[in-house]
Amino acid sequence: MGSLGAILKNPDDFYPLLKLKMAARHAEKQIPPEPHWGFCYTMLHKVSRSFGLVFQQLDTELRNAVCIFYLVLRGLDTVEDDTSIATEVKVPILIAFHRHIYDHDWHFLCGTKEYKVLMEQFHHVSAAFLELGKNYQEAIEDITKRMGAGMAKFICKEVETLDDYDEYCHYVAGLVGLGLSKLFHASGSEDLFPDSLSNSMGLFLQKTNIIRDYLEDINEIPKSRMFWPRQIWSKYVNKLEELKYEENSVEAVQCLNDMITNALIHAEDCLKYMSALRDPAIFRFCAIPQIMAIGTLALCYNNIVVFRGVVKMRRGLTAKVIDRTKTMADVYGAFFDFASLLECKVDKNDPNATKTLSRLEAIQKNCRESGLLSKRKSYVLRSADTYGSTMILILVALFSIMFAY
Repeated sequence: MGSLGAILKNPDDFYPLLKLKMAARHAEKQIPPEPHWGFCYTMLHKVSRSFGLVFQQLDTELRNAVCIFYLVLRGLDTVEDDTSIATEVKVPILIAFHRHIYDHDWHFLCGTKEYKVLMEQFHHVSAAFLELGKNYQEAIEDITKRMGAGMAKFICKEVETLDDYDEYCHYVAGLVGLGLSKLFHASGSEDLFPDSLSNSMGLFLQKTNIIRDYLEDINEIPKSRMFWPRQIWSKYVNKLEELKYEENSVEAVQCLNDMITNALIHAEDCLKYMSALRDPAIFRFCAIPQIMAIGTLALCYNNIVVFRGVVKMRRGLTAKVIDRTKTMADVYGAFFDFASLLECKVDKNDPNATKTLSRLEAIQKNCRESGLLSKRKSYVLRSADTYGSTMILILVALFSIMFAY
């Protein structure tokens, strides 16, 4: 549920963490009884626990479609990610993946841990896919086909320019945004959004992941995975892997800040997309990951730890985001707070400081002009005077729970 030390430092994390724990237990009890659907829902919680919690609130029909959409693309991603698969084997599988989802018997041995299980028993996913409505099936097949072709293209092509970077991110994540928009529309809950906005929703999340996962990707065995565009990193080092060396710490942080500045360009489109959503459950499903993304960027900015280990939001703050994101006012407030937090970290001597501050100001202006900033509670900045009383309440709650058990 989060370490005791972290809770003592941030006592107002306790209640959201407790609610998150209870929600996780409730989600585990909602696994469908049918073997193929049971496998899909169980596997979803294993490969992405936070996603499994966020999507749980969708109505049953849409939830089933989103579950299968996610697992199909996770399977496709597992094939792409496995660097032990020879290119001549991998490329045909990626290109034909949209046809395999119609095959009850198809499976492929690759990946590790939960992903290996998913691929070994992919017939369960296919069985569930074939029970979806035709409109959902067509949307999932279309996106899978386009994504597989795009992934295959970049197996044989490095990310050199910023255009390459945007194109790669479009294939692996922007298309997810387009696909989800199609599923929302197919359910009758939302209008069909412009592709540009749906694409930005995916790119903002994907670029955040690429930035955060630098060390994991560069240390991948047997072969490094390199997604940072040469057009950016070549300004600072001769080889991308040199960013992880201590002697290049200054250059590494400047390159990192450059990458984050690039990602921020999608934030305003994301705000525009979310502000147009009508269904409360779909809104929360979309908004929570976007807030997590800008929060992660704020943590990563100017942070050398990205090149030394793992940087991610503490579990208590994640729990707060999940618990408190209910309206667009909450989204504007979170984006404003995290943009302000990031702004405080900008070094005026950074080569991209002016561009970074300009993009942060654009985000803050968008949030201010909504007129909703005063209608939410900030969970990023906590005043010191609430610490004592909150601490007492938390300790009382802890002892009460221990006593009850």
